[in-house]
Amino acid sequence: MRAALRAGIGMPYECNVGSCGTCKIELVSGDVVSNWPEAPALNERDRARARILGCQSRPTGDCTIKARPGPQYQTGCLPQRFDATLGETRDLTHDIREFRFKLNTPVPFLPGQYALLHIPGVNGPRAYSMSNLAQEPDGSWHFQIKRTPQGAGTAAMFDQVQIGDKIGIDGPYGLAYLRTDSPRDIVCIAGGSGLAPMVSIARGVAANSAMSGIKLHLFYGGRGARDICGEDLIQALPGYGERFFFHPIISMPDSTSPDNWPGKVGFVHELALEVHGAKLTEHEIYFAGPPMMAQAVQTMLMQQKVPGGQVHYDAFY
Repeated sequence: MRAALRAGIGMPYECNVGSCGTCKIELVSGDVVSNWPEAPALNERDRARARILGCQSRPTGDCTIKARPGPQYQTGCLPQRFDATLGETRDLTHDIREFRFKLNTPVPFLPGQYALLHIPGVNGPRAYSMSNLAQEPDGSWHFQIKRTPQGAGTAAMFDQVQIGDKIGIDGPYGLAYLRTDSPRDIVCIAGGSGLAPMVSIARGVAANSAMSGIKLHLFYGGRGARDICGEDLIQALPGYGERFFFHPIISMPDSTSPDNWPGKVGFVHELALEVHGAKLTEHEIYFAGPPMMAQAVQTMLMQQKVPGGQVHYDAFY
């Protein structure tokens, strides 16, 4: 699948990590090796019908496959494989850190896209979204990564990868990129490290003169006050408070210190609905975050009858 995308063929995909099943193809002839034989997106019925996951299958020789490529899977930025050097880091919260990697040669990507990181000592790549724009003066790619309990990938990133170390990057990927041709205002909904692609999208809007009339509301949810970050990144954009708005909310305030959080309490999708209500249908909507949050957002948008073509989400979290 990734080889096809690098060659400019619009092979179907979404999560890129073996979970969603969008990339299922039929193996007509030849042999492949699976990077993840137990991938949840492939069941016994699929195997009986010689179906494989394009994102997890490596050919051992010439193969013939049956697939349904389409232009909707092409973004204009062909993914590439390259090495990058960790230049600097900074902590955004107690468990979210921004990692800034320097590239030898600039590689383009669209606001909202993600990449696969090949972390030394970790089996298999990990998918993380870029938070910056490809037009950085030094051509760097920034990732905001949340430490996951028992997560081998995030443990290695936080505890082992040091300034000056190199990692392999494969990207860009992702179909939830900024639609610069849409005339609609934008709603971004995020939780955890899902903040990264939403910040990239906001920065993309600010940098695009053709979108100078677009307003963007970023809704960000966390469990407690210490989980909230990102407002400073939105405040730095020209037009904050007029075109760009940040709406934080927490779901589990500290009952012993209720005054520590003066803001909204509840779930992030509820806050988006409270602010925009039925007018959500008039917006272009992007969201990213943990699976439970994503499912709640999807349900809410369906109930509000937001057209599917206005909703953008990459299901790899």
